[in-house]
Amino acid sequence: MKAVDAEHYVLEARLLRDKVPSFEQYPFSLDVIRKLDTIEFHPKVTFLVGENGTGKSTLLEAIATAFGFNPEGGTKNFSFTTRASHSELHKYIRLVKSFRRPKDGFFLRAESFYNVATNVDELDEQPGFGPPIKNSYGGKSLHHQSHGESFFSLMTHRFGGNGLYILDEPEAAMSPTRQMAMLTRMQQLIRQNSQLIIATHSPIILAYPDSMILELINGELVQVEYEQTEHYSITRDFLTSYEVFLKSLLDDED
Repeated sequence: MKAVDAEHYVLEARLLRDKVPSFEQYPFSLDVIRKLDTIEFHPKVTFLVGENGTGKSTLLEAIATAFGFNPEGGTKNFSFTTRASHSELHKYIRLVKSFRRPKDGFFLRAESFYNVATNVDELDEQPGFGPPIKNSYGGKSLHHQSHGESFFSLMTHRFGGNGLYILDEPEAAMSPTRQMAMLTRMQQLIRQNSQLIIATHSPIILAYPDSMILELINGELVQVEYEQTEHYSITRDFLTSYEVFLKSLLDDED
């Protein structure tokens, strides 16, 4: 997996295999970790794709935590903990960084973004804390926006460019229209010298052209083209022949 030779913030993530206590215990027992050596990142957008339960979110969490982000999400300044559910994998990940340092950054975990929104509200309620943090998220509590609106508000208002943005399934709350709008926002961030690492199931988001797609195939990360991904091929086949698919899927249930 050879990344494009250009300036970016994180060049590689290496698993310190000789430090791993045992590949028989979680999370090292996951095939993707057992077979992991080095991931080389694209200077603009790197996608991680794969079936549920294959370990891509665990790997992304470890990369984000190794960089200094809160395991539950947020910026490096977020230190809250609601439940320490993250793995120890980050302790065995070494990030190779370029000479450039991001001025901004954020780790978005779809499953725990509620906790980030709650922490923002709690900090804003503290007397003398300073200007409301919610001003950086569109001026309104993230809890007073729909799930999809809050995700998109994060990207449009909080992400300021010149940053490293690590996103775990950002499409989880977004409609197809919002996902297409996210492509536009991604382009703006890239033009502002940003780097994104994204785990996604969305064939819409995966279509971003100036990127590298790493798909988990038989437990290994393999660089593939967009139209080679299972997400694209299954979605294409379903939409072009959905009646055939529905008949095959539902007839057995009669």
